[in-house]
Amino acid sequence: MTAAIEIRDLCKCFGELEVLKGIDFEVAEGEVVCVIGPSGSGKSTLLRCVNRLEEATSGTILIEGEDMTDPDADVDRLRTRIGMVFQQFNLFPHLSVLKNLTIAQTKVLKRSQKEAEEVARAVLERVGLSDKVDEYPIRLSGGQQQRVAIARSLAMNPDMMLFDEPTSALDPELVGEVLDVMRKLAEEGMTMMVVTHEMSFAEEVADRVVFMDDGVVVEEGPPSVVLKDPQTERARRFLRMVRDK
Repeated sequence: MTAAIEIRDLCKCFGELEVLKGIDFEVAEGEVVCVIGPSGSGKSTLLRCVNRLEEATSGTILIEGEDMTDPDADVDRLRTRIGMVFQQFNLFPHLSVLKNLTIAQTKVLKRSQKEAEEVARAVLERVGLSDKVDEYPIRLSGGQQQRVAIARSLAMNPDMMLFDEPTSALDPELVGEVLDVMRKLAEEGMTMMVVTHEMSFAEEVADRVVFMDDGVVVEEGPPSVVLKDPQTERARRFLRMVRDK
C-alpha cells in the first residue's frame, strides 16, 4: 500500500547550516506520528518541507506516491491534500470565523459560497465552535482560535494533517481543548504528523514516535518504547529533561 507521506534522504541547508541530514521515514495512511526532540533539532523544518513551505536541498518527499519535490510537480494541487496547523493561528483578523473558513474553499476549491458555508458550519461543529461562526478572531481565546485554524484546514477535506507544535503558543489551561480536537481526529482515522512537546499526548495518541536531534532521526518506534524505554542515551537524556520541567 502506498504511504501517505514517504521521505527519502531529505537534506535541508540554510546557507552553511545543515538542518536536516538525510531524513528517512514514512507515515502510513491513518497513522499518527508524533515528532519530538529539542529545539533546533529540525522538527519544524521537516514538517515545512513536507508541503514545500521550505524547499528541500536534496532528497525526495512523496505525497500518496506523487513526488512533491519534483520541479514539475503541481504543488498547489498536492497541497490541497495536506492540512497544516501552525504554532500561531494565522487567522485573518478582519474576517469573521465563517469567512476565515470559506475564503480558501471558494478561491482554491471553487466551491459555491453556499456549499463553502455548509462545510464551514459542519467542521466548526466538529471542533466545538458552532456558536462562534459570526465572531471575529480577536474575541476568541487562543485555544478557540487554534480550533478555528484546525477547522479551516479540515474544511478543505485534506487526506492528512500536519501540526507544528499547535499548543506551544497557548496558555496551559487552553492546551487541553486543542488536544481533545486532535485526539478526536486521530480516532476518526485522520493521517497525522505532529511536532509536539506534549509527551502525554504522544504517549496516548501516537502510533509511532520519532525522536530527532541535530537534524537526524535518532530513534523511532511505538510510544511504549521510545517514551518509556528509549534505546539511546540521547533520547533518555532528553526525556529526563522534559519530565523534570
